[in-house]
Amino acid sequence: MHVHQMRRLVPALSLFVAACATAPRTPEPASTSQSITPSREIRSNLIGMTASELVSHLGNPVLQVREGPGLKMQFRSRYCVLDAYLYPPESGTGLTRVSHSDARLPSGQDTDQAACISQIEATK
Repeated sequence: MHVHQMRRLVPALSLFVAACATAPRTPEPASTSQSITPSREIRSNLIGMTASELVSHLGNPVLQVREGPGLKMQFRSRYCVLDAYLYPPESGTGLTRVSHSDARLPSGQDTDQAACISQIEATK
């Protein structure tokens, strides 16, 4: 091969190699029309729920205790205990609603409330 022919071949080869190389892929934009929705919403905050909403969400409580104007409802799974405290509005009239809730292990140690709610829902 002559030098002149080599000079023509090198650019042609470099174009061929460049064409064979894979181009970097750009991520496809996420479609805004599609949204992933879980089959069941996980609720980690019970604040504001009424007693009937709690029952429909968590099943029947294992314990209900009247404490003055308030009501304590207790729900359990094999792994945790959830207490929900319901009180009437400050006006004194209207439905009692959850104003505080807490979750603990059967041993009494605090635990993650969202995980406890999921476990109670699974056993409902």
